[in-house]
Amino acid sequence: MTASPLPEAVRAHPRLGQWLGVGPDGCVVATSGKVDIGQGISHALRLIVAAELGLPPQCITMRPASTACSPDEAVTSGSLSVQQSGLALRLAAAHLREACRSAMARRRACGVGDVQMLDGVFRVRATDQVATYAQLVDTALLAGTIDPVHLSTGVPTPGGVEAPRPDVAAKVFGEFRFIHDLRWPDMVFGQVFRPPMLPATVDEDRLDRLLPALSGLHDVVQVLRDGLLVGVLARSEHALGLAARCVQRHEADGPLWTSASALPDFDAWQDWLKHQRLETTVVLERRATDAPADANATRRLRADYGRPYLQHASIGLCCAIARWQPQADALEVWTHSQGIFNLRRDLALAFAVAADDVCVSHVEGAGCYGHNGADDVAFDAAWLARAARGRPVRVQWTREAELGHAPLGPAMTVAVEAEVDGDGLLRSWTQDVWSQGHGTRPGRGTTPSLLGAWQTADPFPVPMAVNAAMSAGGGSERNAVPPYAVPAVTVRNHRILSMPVRVSALRALGAHANVFAAESMMDELASQRAMGPLAFRLAQLQGPEHARAAAVLLQVAQMADWVDEDAPPVGEGQGLGIAYARYKNTGAYCAVVVRLRVEERVRLEQIWIAADLGLVVHADGARNQLEGGAIQAASWTIFEQARVDAHGVASNSWDRYPILRFSEVPPVQVALIAQPDSPSLGAGECTAGPTAAAIANAIAQATGLRMRTMPFTPDNLMRQALA
Repeated sequence: MTASPLPEAVRAHPRLGQWLGVGPDGCVVATSGKVDIGQGISHALRLIVAAELGLPPQCITMRPASTACSPDEAVTSGSLSVQQSGLALRLAAAHLREACRSAMARRRACGVGDVQMLDGVFRVRATDQVATYAQLVDTALLAGTIDPVHLSTGVPTPGGVEAPRPDVAAKVFGEFRFIHDLRWPDMVFGQVFRPPMLPATVDEDRLDRLLPALSGLHDVVQVLRDGLLVGVLARSEHALGLAARCVQRHEADGPLWTSASALPDFDAWQDWLKHQRLETTVVLERRATDAPADANATRRLRADYGRPYLQHASIGLCCAIARWQPQADALEVWTHSQGIFNLRRDLALAFAVAADDVCVSHVEGAGCYGHNGADDVAFDAAWLARAARGRPVRVQWTREAELGHAPLGPAMTVAVEAEVDGDGLLRSWTQDVWSQGHGTRPGRGTTPSLLGAWQTADPFPVPMAVNAAMSAGGGSERNAVPPYAVPAVTVRNHRILSMPVRVSALRALGAHANVFAAESMMDELASQRAMGPLAFRLAQLQGPEHARAAAVLLQVAQMADWVDEDAPPVGEGQGLGIAYARYKNTGAYCAVVVRLRVEERVRLEQIWIAADLGLVVHADGARNQLEGGAIQAASWTIFEQARVDAHGVASNSWDRYPILRFSEVPPVQVALIAQPDSPSLGAGECTAGPTAAAIANAIAQATGLRMRTMPFTPDNLMRQALA
């Protein structure tokens, strides 16, 4: 038997008791460092542990993640939870099972091979001697070091299990307690007022008049000032509303805060990106080893594609609760952050306390899928709580703050140049990407990456946005390398070394724009060669190394009744579009077909998705993730664009930042291609790029308009039609 490699989190936290234990009710308690942000990961992990231990899922209790008790598994992002935490918990569960088998053998003075385990009960063969996990687990057993050799291929895995999630009914009927629903005794409510742009200066005279006006409001407990920040503590949320209106009245004659530097013209964001100071890296350069048989038949095509700045636009607002223990100068925070350990580190830096004196616990909130304001609102709560003398402080951002202060998803422009030979095969591919970095998350720099920490009287420096290493999937260059067989490939990433507005990670990072660009180009090349879009893609995916890619394309085509002969229009103003990508070029294989109608605007009629996720732990959860990713990407692609002016982010309301409405969501059909013998691959982000490209390709088929810049609003469609 070959031992499985230990995940990094298990190497850092090798003690069995850090992952598993037994509760007072006899249920096995599982602990993960990954958090549930609505994607149902806690249930998938529950199924993995249950299958490995031979127990029903209801016998596994998932403990909410907290820095006080959970292993540090960094940030819940990148569609990696099942791959990373799932493997870690499976190794831990296998070790627990075999350690209990050995304990049973010692107790009954028999060989380990004489102990059978069935349905969570250990039995000595041919006897009535039995014991459960609760009877066998003790402190010494949990102190053991996880040994991967216990993971046997003979143990059943939870592939495709359809056990229902225990949280769904409570959420549907409004019984689930999100972080917004928590109330502590003696709790006070807080709000922080801050400049709408970064960096900024404050009008001291106006502020001097504002502070006493705020202090005089009914139910206001305390007003704080620290640099650019003004904080209000109150006995009720109603009082915070009065405070907000008071600030608005004082700004009626002029702003309290003004920008400390001129902002560029963000309506011309594509030109702006290409004229900044750059850091250029070569992601891949591969030269062809042979020349095309008929060089004269080779055709070249070049085009530029773009994505504007985007906002997270979570329907649920960011919220946090914090409490300081004055005697110990210790901080407790309850948050829906995606990275509780990273947040703990930066809070400790910001408030000059030891990390061990900060406890950050996760409580479910609104899903955001990227670096939104959850960490920043936690800073706000902690900053206010320090003045609250031990009372818990609850802070919930307003809609204006949510849209105006959270990091933006970076704008991107992508240039693709490709050559196709006379046989319809790709000969060369060059992709250049211009974008700011896609990461300013907390916990990754020498100073805190928290908005409030940059705005105090003694501010920390604002870090420049950076990209993850390509070994982790990259940032703006994510999925910039084509997934097809191409003899010559050059991919360059041009990182913008300027950040007039704050940017950071948004779901799928650069994959949304890069796949949109590449798969739009694939359709344009197919049209140039008079080949069908499906046939052209399949021609570049020959051989066993591309079999899984070809399989998802064929599957989605079958689902959509795709006809590839010259790809004629489906109907008047109606079109079908297809697109494919392998997320990060190492993750899930995904193909998408979109049917839409172009009238006064783009109306989605149907989305089909085929995905190969390797071993699927929870099929319903996987389908939900694929569907949700496609719907969010459709909203970005058709509707969304952040607007920035001299006063900051102007798209700070639903009127100014429309998203796809529930009534506009089309039917979505998902097919999972079973690969039970392959490692699990994440589902949450792989549909983003293919959905965007499939929409663009469907518009081209329906109207003849090749949309190369998102979003595909009526105004942009008209501009393209008149161009």
